[in-house]
Amino acid sequence: MRDNYILTAESVTEGHPDKLCDTISDSVLDACLQSDPHARVACETLATAGKIVVAGEITTKELPDIPAIISKTVCEAGYGAAQYEIEVLTHNQSRDIAGAVSKRNETGAGDQGIMYGYACNETAELLPLPVVLAHRLAKALTLSRVHGYIDGLRPDGKAQVSVEYHGDQPVRVSAVVLSCQHDEDVDFYELCNTLREDVIEPSIWEVPLDGRTQILINPSGRFVEGGFEADTGLTGRKLMVDTYGGLAPHGGGALSGKDGTKVDRSGAYMARYIAKNLVAGRLADRCTVTLAYAIGKAEPVAVDIDTHGTGKYDEYLLECAVRALFDLTPDGMMETLKLDHPIFAQFCNYGHFTHKNAPWEQTDLGDIVAEYCFKKERGTSGR
Repeated sequence: MRDNYILTAESVTEGHPDKLCDTISDSVLDACLQSDPHARVACETLATAGKIVVAGEITTKELPDIPAIISKTVCEAGYGAAQYEIEVLTHNQSRDIAGAVSKRNETGAGDQGIMYGYACNETAELLPLPVVLAHRLAKALTLSRVHGYIDGLRPDGKAQVSVEYHGDQPVRVSAVVLSCQHDEDVDFYELCNTLREDVIEPSIWEVPLDGRTQILINPSGRFVEGGFEADTGLTGRKLMVDTYGGLAPHGGGALSGKDGTKVDRSGAYMARYIAKNLVAGRLADRCTVTLAYAIGKAEPVAVDIDTHGTGKYDEYLLECAVRALFDLTPDGMMETLKLDHPIFAQFCNYGHFTHKNAPWEQTDLGDIVAEYCFKKERGTSGR
């Protein structure tokens, strides 16, 4: 274990171009699932100045009004009645993939891949502190704009937090970076002071800011042009914002716009659900769960539990408990985590693992896993 080190994570507002594309894709997915829980959706959004394209494979009983969904989502993100040329390029899921996934008695994985889940007892969210602080700052920035607490803010924005650790304990915030789009006539220095007093300082309480904390607000200076007019957006480009800030492994698969048969999404959610329950059940202080799948196969080809030396039981016993108590098939994951319900857009922003109401964030199996391990260990030890 390192003695002293700094960990950094970032977040973005819901008006950020990439994150707005994620929200559009998940809103299309929700609309498909609303009318057809068995819909197969892989929806990607690309947006730039004056143009939004939604493309992908969608097989459903009734294709939703995608242009209307796009317009509504962009408006709700804070861009008003902005006008865009909208193009929709969708077709049915490949028959080869559909045949491998939709079988008579079970659902096969929609693709191969490796998914990671992580949890630690560092925060109430069971996430690393830099991740929690970055999301809290980005959300506070949006709330300040939506509720009019700070005048002159526009929807696009980003936050980044660096935390200094001694051993495995966070001790101070070493740097905060906050960038926000603003009206042209805003007084820059007044805005910076207001953001520090009303957004940054109230959002950070676990470890204090101090005289050495570097605070950078709009370090590039003027930030009037934002959103799709300034930067092309693309679904799935904020993988680390969506998950663990780069502080835990990531298999490389994006989350938004995919139905639950796509293990890029369902496997990542289930791995987080498992890791969180193991930590919540006091079976480890930190835990990484790895799941791997082959396309068309229901059961994972690999399950691995790594407690980073903090586990209460042998990791093989924990793996046995996970295999026994969690249904790791696509059908099982969808049923357990309600992934055939239209719930995705509401959990799309500020990290997929910060929303306490999300099904994959529940800790209902923590005590059950702990009891299973306790009984198994007693049985094997002869006590």
